[in-house]
Amino acid sequence: MLCTVNMAAQYLGSGTSAFAFLDLPVSSRLNALGGTNVSVRDGDISMSMCNPALLGTMTDKVLQLNYAYYLPGTMFGSVLYGHNFGRSAIERHPDEPDKPNYFAAGIHFLDYGKMKYADADGNLTGGTFGAKDILIDLMYARQLGPHFSVGVTLKPVISFYESYSAFALGADVGAHFQTKDSTLQVGLSLQNIGWQLKGFYSDEGGQVREMLPLNLQIGLNYRFKHAPLRLGLTIHNMQQWNLGYEHTNLLADEKTEIGWADMLFRHTIFFIDVVPKSERFYLTLSYNHRRRAEMNLKDHAAMAGLAIGAGVRIYKFRLGFALTQATKSHFTYQVSLSLDINKMLK
Repeated sequence: MLCTVNMAAQYLGSGTSAFAFLDLPVSSRLNALGGTNVSVRDGDISMSMCNPALLGTMTDKVLQLNYAYYLPGTMFGSVLYGHNFGRSAIERHPDEPDKPNYFAAGIHFLDYGKMKYADADGNLTGGTFGAKDILIDLMYARQLGPHFSVGVTLKPVISFYESYSAFALGADVGAHFQTKDSTLQVGLSLQNIGWQLKGFYSDEGGQVREMLPLNLQIGLNYRFKHAPLRLGLTIHNMQQWNLGYEHTNLLADEKTEIGWADMLFRHTIFFIDVVPKSERFYLTLSYNHRRRAEMNLKDHAAMAGLAIGAGVRIYKFRLGFALTQATKSHFTYQVSLSLDINKMLK
């Protein structure tokens, strides 16, 4: 078998990291917020996938199911569950002590579907093969005071591509601060610290082991006291300034340099939330400039870079939906369902 891929551009970071699927948003809420979030702490357990310090009292005994449709034949989904333990007077409910130790576990998968065998000239040779990525998350966070929390995640990752396989072990660390009334929230996270323990292939030097896609992020959001609005900003990939692509099939005079301002905004995601005080529902609109710059199509009006989402909370359930566009002919749809086991058992 010989696999070939023709590409018009090559990311400058390619070859230095593996398991790029770790950058995909696992839930509709994260997708609606532009693909990642490290500052909004509102009880959605999926937020901990970007910053484990976002676990909290509201994620105790919460079960969340997520599913995304990217392209025909692919499947991307996850299951998350949170459980808190311990007792403390910090943020204590009048009738029940808080549990300041927050724990969550999750499993996520990306199935690329069936692909056909072909030779170097593209001639089909018969038969099909599959490819899958699987991630397991074990997250722990602790409340250190009424305004500050920290967290850590251990994440084994495994991939199966035809007869090839790879295994990696990674970790996330994060911190979160919020004011007493939660109008201002600030988060910091370093994701995907780690590397492959078993690579996809070997060369004359032995096993080829790649790093995971490291991502240092900081974010903040402000919720207005007298209006149902939250404004936020996330700065991602702070460890690497150049997020551009190296074009490999363009002539020298066809290549354009990415300006300083353009590159700066490729690190930023802006979002606005419409969230009433009751938090019974939300409406979210975000703009991810890196997505826009990389996915936008010439001579075609596309909403690349924009994401919209909505969610509703009805007693025991949270239901969320998000919509983004990555290609000319396909939208990404993502749905999330959260179940509050505490309320279901009452």
